[in-house]
Amino acid sequence: MSARPTQSTPVLALTMGDACGIGPEIIARLWLDAAMPQALVLGSPQVMRRAAEWVACAQSRTAPLVAEIHDPKNWANVPPGAVPVWAPPGLPADLMEAPVGQVDVRAGQAAAACIRAAVRLAQTGLIAGIVTAPLHKEALALAGEPYPGHTELLQAEGAPQGQPPAPVRMMLANEQLKTVLVTIHMALRQAIEAVTFESVLETIRITHDSAKLWGVDQPRIAVAGLNPHAGEGGLFGDEEIRIIGPAIAAARALDIDVSGPLAPDTVFMRARHAADHPGEFDVVIAMYHDQGLIPVKYMGLDHGVNVTLGLPFVRTSPDHGTAFDLAGTGRADPSSLLQAWRMARQLVSGRGGA
Repeated sequence: MSARPTQSTPVLALTMGDACGIGPEIIARLWLDAAMPQALVLGSPQVMRRAAEWVACAQSRTAPLVAEIHDPKNWANVPPGAVPVWAPPGLPADLMEAPVGQVDVRAGQAAAACIRAAVRLAQTGLIAGIVTAPLHKEALALAGEPYPGHTELLQAEGAPQGQPPAPVRMMLANEQLKTVLVTIHMALRQAIEAVTFESVLETIRITHDSAKLWGVDQPRIAVAGLNPHAGEGGLFGDEEIRIIGPAIAAARALDIDVSGPLAPDTVFMRARHAADHPGEFDVVIAMYHDQGLIPVKYMGLDHGVNVTLGLPFVRTSPDHGTAFDLAGTGRADPSSLLQAWRMARQLVSGRGGA
């Protein structure tokens, strides 16, 4: 069993995510399974107590104690094995009335409030990083948020006052493969238009600079093409010739080890690390959301971790969604959240590894 946390231990914030989804339940499982992360949960104590009961019932075990913290500075002052939960400002008073397993505006409001509070704690140095449980993008929109997801909300909130948001990129990683996206949450037609010389070069630079977090000073970066066969010399599209290739050349001029544009249907296999076959590359840059995420998720949702690169603080999350069909059953698998917590700890400590 893990030792009782101390005030001197760097702490991570675990945001509850969508209260109507599985986020509260997979967080409760971390304590029920004795992982007991050095983490402060941001969310509703009532929602977390309900989730702990559901999980304990499904496992035929005793629910972990959920201890409400009134000051986040006192996160460690809880009984051994208890889940420290702080309710940040902005949580709807009637959040418990939101129907489990359904999209609800109150869940969107609560999820956004937890994210904003976590960013403030990171900016003040009270926490070392943020691990986010899944939120629902439709609920976020219903709450009036102009951001399509976690990444964009964190980017906006993480900007120093009076300064524009820093460019960020989404990386999905497991032990076998890391992939970083040039474009994230937008329609495919818009994503193609958003693949520009500047966006590709910026993605390469952010990926190169961020690799130090996981212990690689000079990463071998592969860049996937946009079109089939990376355009086949212009036969299937010329974005590789006009945009992607010149961006790669500019990155090489900055002494970055980058290859491409490479055929999207084989580059991920070439980069995949196996016990008996190390990959040719440390990370692959993909042009759009599904191009990069399908290969990683195909290897299993229980080990994938979402990492936001370019933020002034560490942020990770599981690579799955709110799973409304499982919400309230207590049976949701916490493996990806556990991996996200472990990776956040590694990135914060500088030990590296996925």
